[in-house]
Amino acid sequence: ALIVIGGEDTLGVANKLKELGVPVVGVPKTIDNDLNGTDYTFGFDTAVNIVTEAIDRIHTTAESHNRVMIIEVMGRHSGWIALHAGLAGGADMILIPEQQYTVSEIINTIRKRHERGKDFSIVVVAEGVQLISDEGQDDEYVVSEGGLDEFGHVKLGGIGQLVANTLEQATGYETRVTVLGHLQRGGTPTAFDRVLGTRFGIAAVDLVHEGIYGKMVSLQGNEIIPIDLAVAVDHLKLVDQEFYDLAKVFFG
Repeated sequence: ALIVIGGEDTLGVANKLKELGVPVVGVPKTIDNDLNGTDYTFGFDTAVNIVTEAIDRIHTTAESHNRVMIIEVMGRHSGWIALHAGLAGGADMILIPEQQYTVSEIINTIRKRHERGKDFSIVVVAEGVQLISDEGQDDEYVVSEGGLDEFGHVKLGGIGQLVANTLEQATGYETRVTVLGHLQRGGTPTAFDRVLGTRFGIAAVDLVHEGIYGKMVSLQGNEIIPIDLAVAVDHLKLVDQEFYDLAKVFFG
């Protein structure tokens, strides 16, 4: 049997192999936490902790130098990392791909904060965020490096600098950008991820031992449950509006 460990693209390939008759079992591993059917993927908790620590460190510079600090984090289609780390780190605004933003909306949020006497701000931006024009037109800022990755995705990068330039030009507030990039993907795993990865691994081997294929092991509540691979890759798990509204309480 083949045990396939990865995110939406990797497990999408696993699902195709299943359809071809290959005995395959999937394990959800992605820092984006966007796989359907599982509460958590392993790697996510570690990435959130890395970003949260970075936000904590950047707070020092932001406050002492009276700056707006933009922190660009990973998240092509989903904002789970940005939202969790932004909440944990006390960000003053969090921008995620699931939401639409106009340039003026971002400017006004930060400007109102400064008008209330707060002379620094932290803005966390997921790499997949796209801004719409203030006129409400459909044209969006397209930010990418050249070329595509092995799965045909545009290589993202640059939205943080775009937001910084826009804010500084409109407000005059000194603004700096930190792109955490692949720092989020490595290092020492958290205890939660170590335990979750171990539980997933044992459950995957158990499925192979029982001759049950075409499944992905998932965390639902505190139980490890096998679900169909097709269900896991059917659609992405995105940040829901209720969770984002919770974070918005602390904006500005």
